[in-house]
Amino acid sequence: MPYNTTPIRPRKEVTGQVQLPLSRVKKIIAVDPDINICSNNAAFAITVATELFIQYIAEQGHNMAKLDRKPRRNIQYKDLSAAVTYKDNLEFLDDTIPKTVPYKDIKQQAAEKRAKLTGGKSANTDQTAHETPQTNGKRQKTLSNGFGVHDVIKKSEGTEPEADDAGDGEDVQMTG
Repeated sequence: MPYNTTPIRPRKEVTGQVQLPLSRVKKIIAVDPDINICSNNAAFAITVATELFIQYIAEQGHNMAKLDRKPRRNIQYKDLSAAVTYKDNLEFLDDTIPKTVPYKDIKQQAAEKRAKLTGGKSANTDQTAHETPQTNGKRQKTLSNGFGVHDVIKKSEGTEPEADDAGDGEDVQMTG
């Protein structure tokens, strides 16, 4: 069944009826501990203001969709994010509707931060990973120095650094 994509025309003036359910808005208002009682008129005004805000942000998102290289009729998340980024009066939504970042960029930033915290260079520059087949058919990544990733982890977890450096059980000389 095809989607119904016919646009709903916004109202030009307030008619006394709202499109959002007034009872649901009243329930949301009642959840706030700071508000004891809310009159019907106040709930109606909040509902109308919410409808106008939704209409405004949808229009701004649609404008961003039209400005795209390949204009679209449907609004996507990136259009709303761009509207929040470029419109000053929508700046308060910056935390709610953040600009999307590709996963590969986040992964690269995390690797750089991890390398910075460990004090070494990034994993891409000092060691290369190769995959070697195992007996069970799965592949294990091995580093360029011949150790598997799991071997390095087991070695660092199983022994203390002092005992590893000492070799045959001698004490390690600490100089300062």
